[in-house]
Amino acid sequence: MRAETPLGTIEYAEAGDGPPVLFVHGSPGGSDQGALMGGFLARSGFRVVAPSRPGYLDTPLTDATATPDEQADLLVGLMDALGHDSFDVACWSGGGPSTYRLAARHPDRVGAVVALAAVSRHYEFETGLEYRLFTGKLGKWLMKEMARHTPKDLIKTSVSEEGDLTKEQVKELAAEIWNDETKRAFVLALSETIVGRKVGLENDQSQFPQLDLALGQIKAPTLLVHGTADTDVKPDYSEYARLEIPDAEFVPIQDGTHLAFWTDRTTDDVQGRIAQFLRR
Repeated sequence: MRAETPLGTIEYAEAGDGPPVLFVHGSPGGSDQGALMGGFLARSGFRVVAPSRPGYLDTPLTDATATPDEQADLLVGLMDALGHDSFDVACWSGGGPSTYRLAARHPDRVGAVVALAAVSRHYEFETGLEYRLFTGKLGKWLMKEMARHTPKDLIKTSVSEEGDLTKEQVKELAAEIWNDETKRAFVLALSETIVGRKVGLENDQSQFPQLDLALGQIKAPTLLVHGTADTDVKPDYSEYARLEIPDAEFVPIQDGTHLAFWTDRTTDDVQGRIAQFLRR
């Protein structure tokens, strides 16, 4: 689906019924990723709106939508188009900058913020082999082939690459994910949402090293959740946000990776706490 805003067209997906929650995807990502990650909220009595940030999928990147501030205003335009005067916002990883700026720039619209392993200050992307796989055709083909023919290896690789775990911890967590139908399906589906999305990722790569998000301006109740073993966005990003955002709550997930909110053995408890926080 697409909506027209004063800043241009934005693609989005929707799921669930209830109070609206805007779920802002990571880097790379898209509306499919936001809908996947926000699925637990849709199942918990919320209406999840999952946009594609500019440059991702069918949301065009323009001169008016490149910065986190501009993307924040674009997101407000989407919620205006959908008739939501007030709403909560959740984000993951690279969705942090536009989410934090949305809460700071539009305090009358945002009821609460949930930030999952979110980028909260300047961030430098890796530009080695992993980056080239994310942005190239080979990476897209490789992900599909692994998901089809060696799904166990794909899950193990995801666990290993997203956290600083021992070999034994990786083996145990990968086995737990494989044996849990919901978690297994999540990781395999996620692999489809992170490759071949070069335009948006390159824009994030350009914007994030110079971030100044003025987190102290955020007035909405804020819940920060972060895995302590996350190597993609290290937990000190949420520690920094906790110190800057007035009265922010911080929930660490011990030995959790960048995907801990959906793959850890504490997932049900953490997701339940997030839903309860948004029902406050």
